[in-house]
Amino acid sequence: MSDVENVSVDSIGENATVLDVREDYEWEAGHAKGARHIPLDQLPDRLEELDPDEDLNVICRTGGRSFRATQWLTANGYSAVNVTGGMGAWLEAGKPMEAENGQTPNVL
Repeated sequence: MSDVENVSVDSIGENATVLDVREDYEWEAGHAKGARHIPLDQLPDRLEELDPDEDLNVICRTGGRSFRATQWLTANGYSAVNVTGGMGAWLEAGKPMEAENGQTPNVL
């Protein structure tokens, strides 16, 4: 049984903290504007970069990796929710995006 809370992209406010756990190449192609980036496999080693008192909206491409990250974060005392539908849903909802590769933001 899971204790992970799921939220839709529509429920994420403009000033909310978004944590993107996708791989570097996915992040570079397009991500939520203002999001933080820590790939899932680096999360345990980079945990000190996150504030345990900050509410984190964890996102990946479709929701699988972010679900695992949210599970792990909450088990370690962090306030985190999983963004259902991931960056695909973010793009479809027309939420603000940016890219690191100089091209139009896209979801890989």
